[in-house]
Amino acid sequence: MPTTLNPYLGFRDNAREAMTFYQSVFGGDLALSSFGEFHASEDPAEADKIMHGMLTASNGLVLMGADTPNGMDLAAGSSISVSLSGDDEAELRGYWDKLSADGGTVTVPLEPAPWGDIFGMCTDRFGTAWLVNVNNPQAAPAS
Repeated sequence: MPTTLNPYLGFRDNAREAMTFYQSVFGGDLALSSFGEFHASEDPAEADKIMHGMLTASNGLVLMGADTPNGMDLAAGSSISVSLSGDDEAELRGYWDKLSADGGTVTVPLEPAPWGDIFGMCTDRFGTAWLVNVNNPQAAPAS
């Protein structure tokens, strides 16, 4: 899979509703994972919130989104990030190194994540939030 770049939207408690709406607009397949599924929050109130949503339309459009955890701010204008994802770890680590350097801030270190991929979050020196995900084919759910 080549590296892809797409918008990543942040929501406060309504990611499921929003991503379902976007599916009605763009069509395609919608995959939603909750914080509870991956034991990604110790707050029981967050168990059903969306940790990651991905809408893939038949024309190639990709839109991702998630609920912002209760402990994180969601200020107006900060509800979008840019997501880089793919299989080429060296390429993605190279982007990560450049984006997080020279005044950038690491929010979540680029390391193995509960869902089996390598994942990290950073904000570049211009204030743009980035999510980097290196796919791990062995982590794909069994069908």
